[in-house]
Amino acid sequence: MKRLLLLCLPIIVFVSLSLSAREPEINSEYGWHVYVDSADNALPYRMLVPEQEQAGEVYPLVIFLHGAGESGTDNEKQLTYGASIFSNPVVAERNPAFVVFPQCKEKSWTGKIDRRMFMRGNPTPAESVYELMVMDLLRELIKSYPVDANRVYIVGISTGAVATYDLVCRYPEMFAAAVPICGAVNPDRLPAAKGVSFMIFHGEVDDTIPVICGREAYKTLKSAGATVDYNEFAGIGHDCWTMAFNTPSLLPWLFAQNKGNKASLAIVEN
Repeated sequence: MKRLLLLCLPIIVFVSLSLSAREPEINSEYGWHVYVDSADNALPYRMLVPEQEQAGEVYPLVIFLHGAGESGTDNEKQLTYGASIFSNPVVAERNPAFVVFPQCKEKSWTGKIDRRMFMRGNPTPAESVYELMVMDLLRELIKSYPVDANRVYIVGISTGAVATYDLVCRYPEMFAAAVPICGAVNPDRLPAAKGVSFMIFHGEVDDTIPVICGREAYKTLKSAGATVDYNEFAGIGHDCWTMAFNTPSLLPWLFAQNKGNKASLAIVEN
């Protein structure tokens, strides 16, 4: 019995040390912030900043809109998907950028979703208070930090991708590139965003937002003369963002997009 106790002791000590020596949490590099608008509406967000900012340099800004499952007010869940691809130390070193993950209190950034919103011939829905706050936050960040206004990118998954399409159609002058992942939009609206570069992702057997939404967006943008890349994953459903984030060309493509002088003029005018 004494021998058994002695054999167990190192295991107990090892487990105790493992529990006490906690590893740094992934994505701890993202700072905690809350944006409050003029009506006292609050929008929590997390932000990754370039590790070493150089005097006189400006950096791209990525704004990432989460899906319904990450909504809330804890200012944490929105980092569940996508945040680690930017906090990856190799990526952060190669592509220093401001990366912003706001969190929507409601399930959808655009308000109540009606499938008719995505059908040709239907009117454009009103802009939601959360979308207005996202745009106000974006303008504030561009004015307050050394952001390259020619390299502002928007990425969204699921309901966040719906908002990504919506915002680039409303404010095409603000964005150099958009990455909607399993989203939807009324194709009639997309020609207004033909100056924005798109990389679209969709799962072939998506039963939440059908793949036809991604295909129609691609065809419409292509016909309008936009720069657009379309990626469809065979046999994959709604959760295609994991495959999208592991697409080797995604980040090199994203950080290569540059709008030119139009975005700078738009910031001044607004």
